[in-house]
Amino acid sequence: MTERDIPDNWSPARARKPDETIKESQETHAFGIPATGSNSKSVKRRTEENADGLPLNSQSQAIISLNQIYQKLPHWMQSWVFWLAMLTLIPGGIGFLAMAMLLKLPSAPNCPTIFWPLASSQVRLHCAQLAASKQTVQDLLQAIGLVKQLPKDHPLRGEADRFLEKWSRDVLGLADDSFQAGRLDEAIAIARKIPRDLSAYKLVDEQVTKWQSVWSKAEGIYKDAEEELRQEHWQSAFMLSARLLRVDNKYWTTTKYDQLNRLIVTAREDGEKLAKAKSLADTGVVDNLLKAIKVVEAIGRDSYVYAKAQELIPAFGRKILDVAQKKLDRRDADEALSIVRQIPENTGLQTEIEDFISIGEAQRSAWIGTIPGLETAIAQAQQIQPSRAVYNKAQELIARWQLEIEDVARLERARALASQGSINDLTAAISEAQQIPQLNPRGAEARQEMSRWQAQVETIQDRPILERAEQIALLEDINSLEAAIAEASQIRSGRALYPETRKRIRTWTAKIQRIQDQPYLDQARELAQSGNLPAAISTVQQLASSGRALAGEAQAAIEDWQGQIQARETWKTARETALAGTPDALVEAMRLAERVPRGSILRMDANVAIDQWSQQLLEIARLQSQSDVVRAIETARLIPRRSGAYSAAQEQIRAWRQFLNPEPAPTPESSQFPPSTIPADQ
Repeated sequence: MTERDIPDNWSPARARKPDETIKESQETHAFGIPATGSNSKSVKRRTEENADGLPLNSQSQAIISLNQIYQKLPHWMQSWVFWLAMLTLIPGGIGFLAMAMLLKLPSAPNCPTIFWPLASSQVRLHCAQLAASKQTVQDLLQAIGLVKQLPKDHPLRGEADRFLEKWSRDVLGLADDSFQAGRLDEAIAIARKIPRDLSAYKLVDEQVTKWQSVWSKAEGIYKDAEEELRQEHWQSAFMLSARLLRVDNKYWTTTKYDQLNRLIVTAREDGEKLAKAKSLADTGVVDNLLKAIKVVEAIGRDSYVYAKAQELIPAFGRKILDVAQKKLDRRDADEALSIVRQIPENTGLQTEIEDFISIGEAQRSAWIGTIPGLETAIAQAQQIQPSRAVYNKAQELIARWQLEIEDVARLERARALASQGSINDLTAAISEAQQIPQLNPRGAEARQEMSRWQAQVETIQDRPILERAEQIALLEDINSLEAAIAEASQIRSGRALYPETRKRIRTWTAKIQRIQDQPYLDQARELAQSGNLPAAISTVQQLASSGRALAGEAQAAIEDWQGQIQARETWKTARETALAGTPDALVEAMRLAERVPRGSILRMDANVAIDQWSQQLLEIARLQSQSDVVRAIETARLIPRRSGAYSAAQEQIRAWRQFLNPEPAPTPESSQFPPSTIPADQ
């Protein structure tokens, strides 16, 4: 290590022994730098002693000694030529050595070894500059510590103050670098190390306050963005992240900005997963609910929507439980139990699942409907411990099933009686079933069976009556039909065969009405065939509005006859209109003729007339073309599309338009013939 180097671990407090330091200090020049060349004491000693080390007391002794020395010289050194050469070289060498000594820089002090309490101010300033040149916080503070202790009246005080101001600002700059790198506490700690008695310290509080303000603002933006992410407001979070780019700190505008944007992208992707899971769950399908749980499970712990995802897992599990419960309510125990066993453990519903299975299996046994099945259900329900949430429900079901065992026994006896099929057996079965209270578990089932057995009794009682009525009605005359209706009317409303009886009675009544009203309808049709349509309509007018069996036929006949009357009037008007022979009259006549119904016997006449009138209109147009082609075209365009003259009219219109707008004759340039070969008729 050279004297100019200052090691990184150098401290201004390091010192040597006082006597060594004093001796070294005495050997330095005014700026604290060691002198070069011989020591002063050794020079004096050599001038006061001869070569043998003896003292010289007089000038004569010196001359004698010189002569003796000269005589001892070799012969070639006694030549004048030698001394002439020496006199020529020695002055030049002395000058060269003198210039070299003048130009030689003094060696720097060894700063790490200096005892600073005795060091000169020049040495302090020099070593401080060397330390500050490294531009580290520790070295800058060491430089400040070396220089700031100079007295106020010291000649170097002004220069020292300038250095102190610069170095203090350099420390503050390094502190700002730490702040820009994202190390706020480190930046504040560095800034606080600047001595309070320096003028630059007044900038410290201002700078620290600015840093803290910028940092607080950036943290606020970041936290607001995080809250928007938790609320799944992705666009708002992106807008907030953009505000970090305007923060006066590189760490927040780069590292934290990039970090926040990555978080936003990840959170948005996780949010899309949540939306997909919710969409699947909304279908209420078990498979989709299970898929939704898997989608939510994939969201990591570091995600901002992780908490919501974790809330959805048990919610989706409960939806599956609801689906299973609906199946159980419809007595589909097998499907319900299969569904509930698919619920994943991470839903946290294991206890509820176990309770559901316990109740479901017991109910499945009970729904077999037999006494052994009910006894098995009771035994299964009794295994549910009082600590379980479904314990009270299990106890209610046990009590219900115990009553149901008694009801099942009665129903089995009643069904055995009813299976005999006689009125007495059915009546006895009904009496047995009536002993089951309506509010008992099998009360509704007992009522259904009793209604069925009562219907069987009524059917046995009333079937002979309905069969006799059907026999009476076989003749299908009015008297027989009326007698059949009277016989069947003995079956009262509310009896088992009453609906079937009413159907038979309606059929027989319609036959009677048809027999009574048919003559009137036949008479009206005869009048219509003779051409007297108004009389035919009048004959069945009342029948059409009576609501009897033939009312529909009568109304249809009236509408047909009224259409024929209207067709006749329209056809008559069309013919009368066409007699005028003008284009407008002919067009109107064809329009009226088109209104004649397709099913009318007059339609064929109308079609023939339309063809004739269209041909007549075309002839008028041709006559008009002799004086007014444009008018002729307008007249021909009035001919209907479905008329016989339509095609001819269109062809005529094209000819007239070509006449009005002839194509230009081809020019020689456009002709396929050279000009000299164009035919004469062209």
